[in-house]
Amino acid sequence: MDLNSIKSKLAGLQNKNTKGEKREKIDYSLFLWKPKAEGKYQIRFVDSVYDKSNPFKEVFVHYGFGKFPIYALTNWGEKDPIVEFSKRLKEGEYDLENWKLSGKLEPKMRVFAPIIVRGEEDKGVRLWEFGKEVYAQLLGIAEDEDYGDFTDVSEGRDFTLTATKADFQGRAGLKSTIQIKPKQSPLSTDAELVEKWLNEQPNILEVHKTYKKTFDQLKEVLSSFLTPKVDNEEVEETEEEEEETETKSKNDDLPWEKKNGKGEIASKAPEKKKSKSEAFDDLFEKK
Repeated sequence: MDLNSIKSKLAGLQNKNTKGEKREKIDYSLFLWKPKAEGKYQIRFVDSVYDKSNPFKEVFVHYGFGKFPIYALTNWGEKDPIVEFSKRLKEGEYDLENWKLSGKLEPKMRVFAPIIVRGEEDKGVRLWEFGKEVYAQLLGIAEDEDYGDFTDVSEGRDFTLTATKADFQGRAGLKSTIQIKPKQSPLSTDAELVEKWLNEQPNILEVHKTYKKTFDQLKEVLSSFLTPKVDNEEVEETEEEEEETETKSKNDDLPWEKKNGKGEIASKAPEKKKSKSEAFDDLFEKK
């Protein structure tokens, strides 16, 4: 583990689907681990086979667009229409509503790290997912010279993970807190097992590649998310406006892709809504 890389990550952190969708059943317990009940667990972080300098993998996920989270295309180095739209909302003239919408659309960071769960060594290396709070704590411990490299095969350290019941915005779940063990210990006394753990690890982006959406699919997701903001208004459409709405549906255009640059989806909508639609068009026509 490269401590300089860890310090850089810590500094950066401090400064800064559709309904009814059917998914193929995958036994994620083979690749991912999470506490299933309240209690204490002993885990050991392992050096990543994919990045020797840093065991932590930051992944960005879209929430609130359907039953399942959606992995942003930026994780694969590709353009993501939701991310692009969120950025352009902030690049335009300052507007409080646009900034709020931009924040809602921005993908949220989750972090994955390869671990061995003590007592379940036979299941091999799995990935534990956690959020920013635990991530900041781990980076802080990693840069503390008193602890050193806690992933070290010979003189690393285990962690005690405590899972307790918690409420996450009305949804019951388990909250994890961690504490590093004061005593150093080897990853394992079995050299062959250690070699296997260091080389046979799941890749989170490969695990979720089955459900990776295309750019066009994410455009549809974003369009469905934005459209109700206008269509739910209780206004009567003229025949001309109905025809325009039908044309939009057939072309599957997003608000910023209209050729006239006016965004007049429902011209009788309240002025405030019309102005926001026009703002979306203006932002993307400058691309």
